[in-house]
Amino acid sequence: MGGANFFVLVLFALINIFGAVTNAETHYHQFTVGAMPVTRLCRTHNIITVNGQFPGPTITVRNGDSLVVRVLNQAQYNVTIHWHGIRQMRTPWADGPEYVTQCPIQPGATYTYRFKIENQEGTLWWHAHSRWLRATVYGALIILPKSGSSFPFSKPVLDLPIMLGEWWNRNVLDVMRQALITGAAPNVSDAYTINGQPGDFYRCSRQGTFKVSVTPGETVLLRVINAALNQELFFTVANHRLTVVGNDAAYNKPFTTNVIMVGPGQTTNVLLTADQRPGRYYMAARAYQSAQNAGFDNTTTTAILEYRNSQTGSSSRPVLPILPRFNDTATVTAFTRQMRGNPAFGKVPTSVDENLFFTVGLGFFNCTPGPRCQGPNNTRFAASMNNVSFVLPRSTSLLQAYYNNIPGVFTTDFPPIPPVQFDYTGNVSRALWQPRRGTKLYRLRFGSSVQVVLQDTSIGGIEDHPIHLHGYHFFVVGQGFGNFNPRTDTAKFNLVDPPVRNTINVPTGGWSVIRFIADNPGVWLMHCHIDSHLTWGLAMAFVVENGEGKSQSVEPPPADLPPC
Repeated sequence: MGGANFFVLVLFALINIFGAVTNAETHYHQFTVGAMPVTRLCRTHNIITVNGQFPGPTITVRNGDSLVVRVLNQAQYNVTIHWHGIRQMRTPWADGPEYVTQCPIQPGATYTYRFKIENQEGTLWWHAHSRWLRATVYGALIILPKSGSSFPFSKPVLDLPIMLGEWWNRNVLDVMRQALITGAAPNVSDAYTINGQPGDFYRCSRQGTFKVSVTPGETVLLRVINAALNQELFFTVANHRLTVVGNDAAYNKPFTTNVIMVGPGQTTNVLLTADQRPGRYYMAARAYQSAQNAGFDNTTTTAILEYRNSQTGSSSRPVLPILPRFNDTATVTAFTRQMRGNPAFGKVPTSVDENLFFTVGLGFFNCTPGPRCQGPNNTRFAASMNNVSFVLPRSTSLLQAYYNNIPGVFTTDFPPIPPVQFDYTGNVSRALWQPRRGTKLYRLRFGSSVQVVLQDTSIGGIEDHPIHLHGYHFFVVGQGFGNFNPRTDTAKFNLVDPPVRNTINVPTGGWSVIRFIADNPGVWLMHCHIDSHLTWGLAMAFVVENGEGKSQSVEPPPADLPPC
């Protein structure tokens, strides 16, 4: 009888496993990239969009599903699509950053991205990863629990992506070109947007303001995504508390706050309960500006949360929210310190095989005074990690060069520590202001445990930097201000329930420490998600391989991989 019961239990388990496998779906999408006229702020001009939508289409899948997305480029520019936060296990060719894992899709050409969602749930997003096209080429990527599973919180009545963006009245690639030609900082945006709309604080924008209707007592899940090109943003909803339940497709221990700060590339899931007097309330976002004396867009974007059957009338002015000061680092720090991960996600590595220390920040290239030297004191703006200003190749991608052993494209001597140690957040000698250009990678042994200290510098001024690592999520075991001190700060690490992210803010004038297991083979970019900083070189790349110097389990490139 015991044996029969055991057989039934095994059979039941196999049926459940088989059922889970068979419930997984493959989703097919066509992305057509092209120009379309869009009117904002009283002006109409062409922007690059996907399928004629701004923002682009939302993709909704379940954990365990697969995606096949055919991209047809009908724009006049080269383009790639990056699936921000997707781990791309064994599919590095589908990651998307131009000249890193692929050459761009040329006008008139196509490329099909194929990958599987593995052990990820929550909110991610997709965007162009070629020059500054992601200013308008982006959309939400929602990953629901597997069929038969549920959220680790009560299911909300409404599930809604809230995409924060930036808007320029000019062609954004012209803005980028002007900055590259002059060496100066780029012109700031003309507006921020919520789901593509600036909101009624801007000219000619009241009619298009994004609105959300709720019934008193119901709970709404807002999936807040910062798709802004160059700006970290505060977000709040007037008179409503926000319960944070997830970040970057990882659940956290819930906590409640009035305001959140979302860096470019980051996502934050919040629950909102419609528990106020029926009426109309503004959702609002505006800049968190951590860099002193730097120009920024100081406007505010709004959407409207309105209660159904409200007696106030549709023409009533919504209730205004209270937003932090633009430079309110104290509010950002208080928000960040409440983050605690869900231990069910996995255990943080307690021992470290690779202990790396990367400085991140701005710099300046010296040049002859003239129209191409309009940075501070007749310089050109630069940025670097460990004094290396990253240069993308132009004749092939890094992954193709690595896979095919093509010489002369990159070197693997990215420094594991700063070449020169100094007072990183103090007064830095001008001799250290100018980085060196290079295409340098750092080798990681497959399966090794990695710790990276990310240290802000005061070269050009201290600033908060959102650093994104492709192909991985990681544990944030520590953050602080000033210079990282391994003797005293290591003892304060959270190795019990650290938050899990794919994009981490390095505090202004401070440091963050992340840990991960190098279990995903390939070539993976790490960079600041402020695109002007990436353009100036604030990036590096890891190559993850086995002990024989080969990329462990990397499949051959797809037949339709775009040529250079």
